[in-house]
Amino acid sequence: MLHTILHPETHAVSRTGWLRAAVLGANDGIVSTASLILGVAAAGTGRPEILLAGLAGLVAGALSMAAGEYVSVSSQSDTENADLARERRELVEEPDHEFQELAGIYIGRGLDRPTAEAVARQLMAHDALGAHARDELGLSEIATARPLQAAVTSALTFAVGAALPLVAVLLAPEQQLVPIVAVASLLALMLLGVLGAQAGRAPIGKSVARITFWGAFAMALTAAIGKLAGTVV
Repeated sequence: MLHTILHPETHAVSRTGWLRAAVLGANDGIVSTASLILGVAAAGTGRPEILLAGLAGLVAGALSMAAGEYVSVSSQSDTENADLARERRELVEEPDHEFQELAGIYIGRGLDRPTAEAVARQLMAHDALGAHARDELGLSEIATARPLQAAVTSALTFAVGAALPLVAVLLAPEQQLVPIVAVASLLALMLLGVLGAQAGRAPIGKSVARITFWGAFAMALTAAIGKLAGTVV
């Protein structure tokens, strides 16, 4: 007697939509705000001015991330919907052509023609548009663009990331503000690399090295520019 065992699996790829937006937002929040703070601090300004600049960067950055993600992902969604509308129309106007097209895709993947045609026939009878969306266009429920989700995730994670350098500014002695903000921000980036890698089931070392290197580079360059500007002024 055969028993059917249901074994639902969760895969890291199902998280790519919100994970990409979350890592991007948090990383941008830490790096851009810390870089701004270090640049302003290196120019010789005091704590109130540094805090004001950092707070302005947090608000502007979060809103910019939300708007940018919403617009870009909406454009992707519009393209996907346009392709789906075209497929829907072609299924009505040219069903035989669409059947052969789907069967040809399965033949290209290694099925013989009778099997490919049988699979295509059954899938089109069940959900023709869904079959063409998956196998011809490469669209799925996992990969579908979600503009609002991306916008909200990016804005919130940017604000959280940007808040970390600001907290360091509040707590650090003014004479040691620059090194403390830099170290705290780099540690936050390393932690973000670990969390992002674990959520996506990716290699931790590679993720941490990548995010830390580019964050350190951005902060060092901005601090150097701020120091130069402060010296000139």
